[in-house]
Amino acid sequence: MDFLERIRATPENEAYRYPVAVGDGDREEWRSITWGQAGERAKAIAAGLAALGVEAEDRVAIVAETRLEWVLADFGVICAGAATTTVYPTTNADEAAFILTDSGSVMAFVADDTQLAKLRGARADLAAIRKVIVFDPPKPGPEAEPADDWVITLAELEDLGRARLVEEPDLVETRVAAITRDRLATLIYTSGTTGRPKGVRLTHDTWAYQAAAQVAIGDNDADELQYLWLPLAHCYGKVMVCGQIRIGYATAIDGRIPKLITNLPIVRPTFMAAAPRVFEKVYNSVHMRVRAEGGLKYRIFRWAIGVGREMSQARQAGRTPSAVLAAKYRVADRLVFDKLRALFGGRLKGCISGSAALSPDVAEFFDAIGIPILEGYGLTEASAGSSVNRFDRHRIGTVGPALPGSEMRIAEDGELLVRSPAVMQGYHNNPEATAAVLTEDGWLRTGDIAVIEDGYLRITDRKKDLIKTSGGKYVAPSEIEGRFKGLCPFVSNILVHGEGRNFCSALITLDPDALRGWAAEQPALRGRSYEELVGAEEVRALVADYLDRLNADLQRWQTVKKFAILPRDLSVERGELTPSLKVKRRVVEQEYAAVLDDMYKGTLVT
Repeated sequence: MDFLERIRATPENEAYRYPVAVGDGDREEWRSITWGQAGERAKAIAAGLAALGVEAEDRVAIVAETRLEWVLADFGVICAGAATTTVYPTTNADEAAFILTDSGSVMAFVADDTQLAKLRGARADLAAIRKVIVFDPPKPGPEAEPADDWVITLAELEDLGRARLVEEPDLVETRVAAITRDRLATLIYTSGTTGRPKGVRLTHDTWAYQAAAQVAIGDNDADELQYLWLPLAHCYGKVMVCGQIRIGYATAIDGRIPKLITNLPIVRPTFMAAAPRVFEKVYNSVHMRVRAEGGLKYRIFRWAIGVGREMSQARQAGRTPSAVLAAKYRVADRLVFDKLRALFGGRLKGCISGSAALSPDVAEFFDAIGIPILEGYGLTEASAGSSVNRFDRHRIGTVGPALPGSEMRIAEDGELLVRSPAVMQGYHNNPEATAAVLTEDGWLRTGDIAVIEDGYLRITDRKKDLIKTSGGKYVAPSEIEGRFKGLCPFVSNILVHGEGRNFCSALITLDPDALRGWAAEQPALRGRSYEELVGAEEVRALVADYLDRLNADLQRWQTVKKFAILPRDLSVERGELTPSLKVKRRVVEQEYAAVLDDMYKGTLVT
């Protein structure tokens, strides 16, 4: 079922909820639109683009955060027969200009004045961009750019489109009918850590397959309510929209990550997809808050989590829990778990995790409290989804069985190969890079090291990220990093380093909220800033204790012998994290090269 079919099938059903500012303060309220209303706006956008000269297979860029207008603009581009070039709002002006130029985009949607300024600053290099459409009307004032015919508002584009539809009522239907399965639908540029990003060409068939696979899995139905905050410039966010169209459930959409915890009890979704960092932050926050309360509450919490983990392990092993365990779990649920689920709105049946490895300890905690996290796996080159756990087939520590219609096998060197209708056409304007990852018989070389056990896929590391120490031992850093995140409730990010070195070291950042909560209990540390805390010997000793626990379960060559706590957390804005919150390993290693080198000076640690 495509977008127009969904509109015809359920025009009165709710499609999207979105936040709107009310009054002059910070107050917001959530409003909604139906599929019919979303369709009317998308058709107006499509017709407006056509009126401005957009033709079939032209590229139109979207430079914006996740919001309702992003989805409508994307639908409009597709309904005009064109293809969407996605650009993260955090992309700097130089790289944004490269993406727009390399993609051959002829127009661009931007969120606001900030994104518009990027394009204005690079206008000399954007000769192909004929028009820029801004979602939020430019703010008046002395700093405002003078009006010109290069920029129009989204409202003006929709007005233009509605006028065109009066003249040509069947314009959208005609253009959609001409779309073939192998036509380009989306051009997503991978966030490379070195050099220029590569444009991944994804067709209409790849997204149609992803939607059909979600239907075949059967974990969601039309009565669900999804919460969507993931970057829509990323394939992970985009694939969550595809399933929605096919199945027909409503989606609450707001890409502001700081608003996530506030919004969940208001929206009360039934499921949500997220990156591991979101679950880790909640995990840390819950543990720190209950620990700070201390006394009986903390003892009850620890007892309940122990019971919950025991129940989770029984389910994982396929065992029927004993009557005693089931009774204890009911008590734990009433005393603790029900309150924890209320933080998510009380209706969350489960979550999907992707883009990076999720710590099994964190996954088991959420499973224990009754919110299973279904870890999945995919690449932009395979339109986000290749495998995922199911509610009825869930194995913590794996990324689940292959999606229906996808094939997976392990090469001789341990690399995972995928063949699927979800795999890209290739890299835009880059046949050499395409040939390097796509075999002649259609297998995608993923670059990930993996094993398949009883049909379940387990990723052990990125092929290029495997560490080979100077002693010739191989270390999988992501496995060690995931274990540490499950052990230490204070960690925000950790990067294990050791390529060509004689031992492994780590760069660690701490969660500011969790650290301040712990420091409030230490008389000598109360009132100190984050920067002061991470330099304190007490904090270093705290982290060292957790590293000792980690090392106790590792092989000698895997152990972290030295570490440094960084003075601030890693961020998307500084280019250290991808928009889906994955650490850019090479960028961080280069940025903190002096810190890493200092840990190896004059040492013979083995």
